[in-house]
Formats: sequence, C-alpha cells, structure tokens
Amino acid sequence: MNSATIVPPDASRLTQAFRLIRGLLRHHKRLFFTAVGCAAVYASCTVFSSVVVRLIIDKVIVPRFEDGHVAARRVVGILGLLVIVGVVRAVGVVGRRMFAGRTAWRVTESLTSEVIERVVAQPVPWHRQQRTGDIITRAGVDAEAATHVLNPLPFASSVVLMLVLSAVWLLITDVWLGLAAVAVFPLLIALNLTYQRRVDKFYDAAQEELGKLSEAVHESFDGVTVVKSFGAESRETDRLSVIASRLRNARFGAINLRSTFEALLDGVPTVVNIFLLVAGAYRVRSGAMSIGELTSFIYLFTLLVFPLRLIGFALSELPYSIAGWNRIRELLDQPLVSDPALTLRRHPGNSIDLDDVVYDHDGSREVLLGVDATIPGGRTVAVVGSTGSGKTTLLHLIAGLIAVDRGSITVPEEGCALVFQEPFLLAGSVRENVAMGREVSDDEIRTALRASEAGFVNDFADGLSTIVGERGVGLSGGQRQRIALARALVGRPVALLLDDTTSSLDPGTEARVLANLRDTLRDATVVAVASRPSTIALADDVLYLADGRVVAHGRHDDLLISVPEYRRLMEAFEHERAEETVEVVP
Repeated sequence: MNSATIVPPDASRLTQAFRLIRGLLRHHKRLFFTAVGCAAVYASCTVFSSVVVRLIIDKVIVPRFEDGHVAARRVVGILGLLVIVGVVRAVGVVGRRMFAGRTAWRVTESLTSEVIERVVAQPVPWHRQQRTGDIITRAGVDAEAATHVLNPLPFASSVVLMLVLSAVWLLITDVWLGLAAVAVFPLLIALNLTYQRRVDKFYDAAQEELGKLSEAVHESFDGVTVVKSFGAESRETDRLSVIASRLRNARFGAINLRSTFEALLDGVPTVVNIFLLVAGAYRVRSGAMSIGELTSFIYLFTLLVFPLRLIGFALSELPYSIAGWNRIRELLDQPLVSDPALTLRRHPGNSIDLDDVVYDHDGSREVLLGVDATIPGGRTVAVVGSTGSGKTTLLHLIAGLIAVDRGSITVPEEGCALVFQEPFLLAGSVRENVAMGREVSDDEIRTALRASEAGFVNDFADGLSTIVGERGVGLSGGQRQRIALARALVGRPVALLLDDTTSSLDPGTEARVLANLRDTLRDATVVAVASRPSTIALADDVLYLADGRVVAHGRHDDLLISVPEYRRLMEAFEHERAEETVEVVP
C-alpha cells in the first residue's frame, strides 16, 4: 500500500500507527531516526545508571559504614563513571528533543505545503464545490494534529528499549522481584491500549466539529456586513454555539476518559513500588539481595514509571494524529480536476470565436444552448440580456474558468483577462492588489490606475502603499471596481472581459473609463456585460442573449430597429435607471 494513504479505522492499533508514521516520515526519515538514535542513548544510560547506583551503595557507602574507610581511587572512579553516564545521558536528551522537534516542524511544513500546492493546482470548478473554512482547517489545524504524535514518539521508542533492558537487568538482579516488576509492564500497556480504543471516537468527532466550526466562523465573519445589516447576530451566535457545544462535548469526553486513565497510570506503579520495597526488605534480610541491589532495583523501577507515561502520551496522540492525517489525505487524494482553460483553443490573433457552445449548470439546468458568435479582434462588444440569460456564464467560459459541455471556444494565445462584477481585493496595499505578484513598475501601475479612472489613489496619504483592508472594506464599490480593472489593465491584455465591471460607477465616469480603454488597449478585444443603455451605445457591437442563445449580433442602433425584444429590454433598462435617479420629496 502507498505510504501516503488514509489510515483505515478498522485496522489494528499497531497497523494504524505504522501506516501513519510511514506516511508522515516519507520525506524526513533521517531527522526522525537521528532523534530515535539519541533516545536509544538516553535509554541505555538510564538503565546503566542503576548499575552505577548499585556500585555506589555496595562499593562506597556500605564499606564506609562497615569498614570505616574506602579507597579514594575507588570513590573517584565510581563517581567519575556516574558523571560520564550523566553527561552522555544529557547529550542523548538534548539530541532527542532537538531532532524530534525539527522532525515535527519539517513534517508539518511539508504537509502544509502539499495541501497548499494541491489546493492551488485545483481549477475553479473544484474550489466552487469546497468549503473555504474546511480547507483552511486542513492546511493548518489538521496538519499540526497529524504531526502531534512525532514529538513523543522518539521518547516512546526509548521507553520500549528501556523496558527490554530493564526487564533483563531486573530479572538478573532478583528473579522473583524481577518477575513482579516486569508483570506490571504488560498491565500498563494493556491499560494504554484499552484507553486508546475508547478515546478514538472522541478525537474523530472533535476534529470533524473543529472543521465545521472553522468554516462557520469564516463564513460568519466574512459576511459580517450582511449579518449586521439584517440584524442576524443572534442567529449566527446560536448557530456557532451549537457547533461549539458539539466540539466541547467531544473534547470533554476525551478529557474525562484521559483523567481516569492517568489516575490508573499513576496508581498502579505506586502500589507495585510499595510492594517491591517491602518484599525487597525481606530479601535483603534473608541475604538474597544486597542493599545496593535493592536500591538499584527500586531506583530503576521508579525511573521507568514516568517514561511509561510517555507511551501512553504517544498512544493518546495517535488517534488525534490519525484523525488529522486522514482529513489531509482526503484532500490530497482527490484527483486533480481537469482545468477548463486547457479545453480552450488558441490562435495567434486577438479575435474570439464561439462554435455551438452548450453549457449545463451542474448537469441539471441548461444555461447556454448552441451559442455561435465571432467577436473580431480590436472591437468592443457589449453582451446584453435579461437576468439569467447566461451573460456571466459566457464570460466565464471564454476566460476558461468553467468548461463547455459541447462545442468549442477559440481565444488568443495569451488568454483573456477577466474583471468580475464583484471585485475581490486583498488585505494589502494598492500596489500589491494591482500587481498581484507580477514584476511591474510603479509607473505601469499608475498608468493602469489612470486608465481605470482610479486617480483617487493619489489622494491617499500613503499613495500606492495605502492598505485597503480585507476585501477592500475601506473603499466604496466603485473604487474597488476601478482598482480591480487596473489590475487587469496593468498586464496589457489582448482580450479583456468585463462582467458588468462599471455597474457601480456613475455614467460620466463609466464613459471616461470606456474611452480610456480604447486609448490604452487600441488593438485589444473587449467583451463587456452591460445593462446601461448609455454604456451599450458606446460599444462597437452588441451580442444579444435570450434563453441561452444568441438572438442577434450587430450595432446597437440597428438592433433597436430590427429586434423588438431587444428594444423592449432597453426600454426596461431606461425605466429602471430613471426610477433609481428619481428624487423622493417628502
């Protein structure tokens, strides 16, 4: 099986752990095994330190009490050995922590990068089917959750080694006490495994609810103006509270179970430790053990109690990490959707050709039915039609954002620049919003701003460096539209698509913008969705859509005479505009 796959919930705990670790470490094995190596050094030194303790008791302390003196060479040698073991053990601890931390950080970075690269690689149709908050959660929270198990894992591996070495040493020291001590190890491991099987469902539910909460919060804050304008704060609060309560219940369930588990993990070794101390005293009195051996025995068993908790900690992180890993793999394992832009035909000219274009929305509603049209290069064409006639869909097809169901579209080799009706601005400067990562100079940006009649930027205190706020919250609708238009113009496109881009502008500003487009993009083809008769009249040609078909294609004045439906639509537009400008007098 591929290492980068979802961990099946019906697999055994050992199989789940193996598949998860194999998937996480496929790019950073060296760092992880360096941490494991350092942990092995720590484990070996920990067990050996009990041997040194035995030497100190039996070779230094007891002879000093019984004989009254101990050779200085022996004291220095044994204490020196203790110091060396301690230093090597400390080096192992530092190395284990450093490389374990680097492993977790690097793996998290790799997972996050994989998610971002896959999300960026997916075309627009895929994004329209996703929940933005859920994607954010998978790239952030889930990536961190998936790697939580990596931090304690090297230490847990050292504990396993310590258990093996300690079991051997305890049995060598005293068989009967050794058997009693070693019998605790499988008991504690069984306790851990039982806990893990029961806590899984709580962690899975918590991760699922966390994704839903992130999505809901993102949606609510993103539409804060709508929420407040309709007085829906209480509704949104209740909606978020319900999701948060489900998340709380899932986490409380995990916490309650973990509290019981940790109490047993503390209590069982403590009871056994008391038993070993009492039984060991009898063994010393009978001469079966020396004081140093008993001290070494109790010392080693006590040292193992806390590390044993690390196995439980690693196992407790396992379901949390599996839940995060599976959610990431669900996204990464989705195949790349075919990019609609690749279905467009390209040619060296600047004209746009539509040949029997058919498009069904979600396969259930026909939007465009056999659209045929040729838009000559260098012309400004207005796309006109009533609401729902397919104007915006037509522009999205030409831009390559969605794919045709039948027919073909031929566009210039350089592609088309599309300016949306609802402009999206980043929470950055005006310069960043216009350049959008392209290598353009400030002079080119200012030229594009002048062409889009966005001279208001010069009135800002910081000019091009002015921060516009998330989604351009500090700007009016018309200002946002003009900056978005400048973003398209700065690349000097050979074909420009305007989806009712000037709808928020007054007629005078709109006329100046269209005139500037003619001067700035003399040879470019401009296709603009328009609903103002004054704007439509400025176009060279009109493409009239009705019921998903091209009803007429020609000059505005000619269509007014020859197409009654078009004339009635223009009259309706004029009437609508007149109503909008009527001054209401009380």
